[in-house]
Amino acid sequence: MIEKLMFEKILVANRGEIAIRIMRSAQELDIKVVAIYEETDKDAYHITQADEAICIGPGPRKDYLDIEKIIAVAEKSGAQAIHPGYGFLAENPDFPEACTNAGLVFIGPPPEVIRNLGSKVIARRIAAETEIPVIPATSTLSPDAPGEKEALEFADEHGYPIMIKAVSGGGGRGIRRVEDEKALLSGLKRSRSEALMSFGSDEVYLERCLYRPQHVEVQILADSFGNVVHLGTRNCSIQRRHQKLIEIAPAGLEAALSEEICSAAVRATRAADYLSAGTVEFLVEPDGSFYFLEVNTRIQVEHTVTEMVTGIDIVREQLLIALGEPISFSQDEVVERGYAIELRINAEDPKNDFLASPGIVQVYQASAGHGVRLDGAIYQGYEIPRYYDSMMVKLTVYGFTWQEAVDRLSRALNGFLIIGVKTTIPYFQQIMQEPDFIQMRFDTSYIDTHPHLLEYSEEEREVDKIARLIAEINAHGYNPYAR
Repeated sequence: MIEKLMFEKILVANRGEIAIRIMRSAQELDIKVVAIYEETDKDAYHITQADEAICIGPGPRKDYLDIEKIIAVAEKSGAQAIHPGYGFLAENPDFPEACTNAGLVFIGPPPEVIRNLGSKVIARRIAAETEIPVIPATSTLSPDAPGEKEALEFADEHGYPIMIKAVSGGGGRGIRRVEDEKALLSGLKRSRSEALMSFGSDEVYLERCLYRPQHVEVQILADSFGNVVHLGTRNCSIQRRHQKLIEIAPAGLEAALSEEICSAAVRATRAADYLSAGTVEFLVEPDGSFYFLEVNTRIQVEHTVTEMVTGIDIVREQLLIALGEPISFSQDEVVERGYAIELRINAEDPKNDFLASPGIVQVYQASAGHGVRLDGAIYQGYEIPRYYDSMMVKLTVYGFTWQEAVDRLSRALNGFLIIGVKTTIPYFQQIMQEPDFIQMRFDTSYIDTHPHLLEYSEEEREVDKIARLIAEINAHGYNPYAR
């Protein structure tokens, strides 16, 4: 019989919106939450939402990555478990190992699962052994002449373009598309350097490049009783430099293809002896052929769209699974209804290559209304630091139909008033009016093939913002959303 665990307090080893997201589900289960923060992050909003908060060092960033320090803080606080969120240490197998050694519960997969699936080469092998199609690829390339020879032979066999990928890591880093032999040889060196800096390993391999595929992923949950369920598909095709900009659930595939992909995701999950929440990712070609891409062994930024169309709290299920409980529903009870769209409102300047725009949020009024969900971590007067992720708030909307979801997202974007930093809002407003997006015609080439989306007037939008602010002040005498 599987022993059920009990914990009354958890530590969230993260910051920003995902830390707040985890805290809310924990508190609904009457679990106390400990927040951590660096001195350079002392004004962060997530600190105010926890039951207690502990400074773990001067920062920036290095203390959020210090396993020993976080374990020590968890023990001192009396927490029995740690949730890693996403980013930072979430996919570092040494972290759950350290938690186990300290007698703490890691709310996520076991270290050996993270280690295996963190290697794209091992993950591909698991998928292939489960009879899931994988994209033709090389083995790990040696960093010398034989490795270059193997790379050139692979390119001769499959033709250009070719994808160079880091064996470890994710998040779009260590990935490079090359168009010819010269770019391949120089790209191998650059990808190795980038992979070493990002993931501590310079191992890379080559993969055949698919022509304008859709990027589709499947949310899964697995418990310690052998139950594995999927929560349907998401479409993450609209991305820039392999970084996702907009996420949609469901993916908009034909029913038979969606069912086939979801079934493959469940098989891969079982084969990997998975536990907790995760995501199995695929590339889907126009003819319906699909290929395994990778497994993300953490909660993902875009989990909110799946929650909106299924009504299932994924973080709550993570917590219950970590407590030794079975998944609280069966596969038959999972129903995707309507459409949800999520985008990330970042402090970035789209017109300047999406360069981060840190600064003080002088005015912040958020949108709201039926079918609108906000997962944010900023407030009026908050100074967005340059040391961390530039995401201010995730906007997720739900509509009973695709058109309703698009209309609602457009209205919600227009309802924001943010002054003091540049944001990605005007860029997304352009997309909401673009015919291909409105007709749900997009793949991974969407951003590159729609460069006109950057042709908006910042001056007109700034004038509009100021006019709305003046109207607000005239109506209320002050900004009712100010902290």
